[in-house]
Amino acid sequence: MALPDVVSAEDWRKARIDLLAEEKAMTRARDALSTKRRELPMVRVDKDYRFEGPDGPCGLLDMFEGRSQLIVQHFMFDPEWEDGCPSCTAATDEVSEGLLRHIHTRDTTLALVSRAPLARLERYKAERGWTLPWYSSFGSDFNYDFHVTLDGSVAPVEYNFRGADELREHGLDSLLEGSVEMPGHSVFLAAGDDVFHTYSSFARGGEWLGGSYAFLDLTALGRQEDWEKPAGRSDSVRRAHPDFAS
Repeated sequence: MALPDVVSAEDWRKARIDLLAEEKAMTRARDALSTKRRELPMVRVDKDYRFEGPDGPCGLLDMFEGRSQLIVQHFMFDPEWEDGCPSCTAATDEVSEGLLRHIHTRDTTLALVSRAPLARLERYKAERGWTLPWYSSFGSDFNYDFHVTLDGSVAPVEYNFRGADELREHGLDSLLEGSVEMPGHSVFLAAGDDVFHTYSSFARGGEWLGGSYAFLDLTALGRQEDWEKPAGRSDSVRRAHPDFAS
């Protein structure tokens, strides 16, 4: 098994203190990065996007529910799919009532947006037991304008701020084929009747929002995915648990 070395308590303490110095440096770097994120300029949203929500047709401003900020999770759910994306589902499963209450007290709303028709979203939401608001952007430009539905026949393809040529250079040709749903988060600020786009992140940029990753990153076996180092630790889990999947 590719497990950690066994050492004395004294040697472990020394190694842990060495790592603590790096963890503190990362915390300070993360704080500095968050400051830069807050200092980003913003863009007024002039297009009148229309959605279908739990209370009927609505606009982007309605999704704030009277609060000053809105975080949209772009949940992958193609209009032709019967069920939502498994990864997006796993992330949403971790959104607790307590988390929602806490961000609400900070004048912020969290909502899901997908292209699938509202009836399908409501059915899936009920099956999962979720309570956070979920809106359908079916028939709207919203997903295309915020680069989470990629379809060159509708709009120029861009994902994670890379255009088609860059995506090809990085071996992501599959994102240029047909209509593709991708994950992401977009953040908005309301000032009176005006809505501003302040931030978006895509791909692995949103994974730290998942509570389970934060906990697993503290453990010796980590997330137990093939790309992690040291290599081979997920193999030991597979041997112990044959139904394990990365």
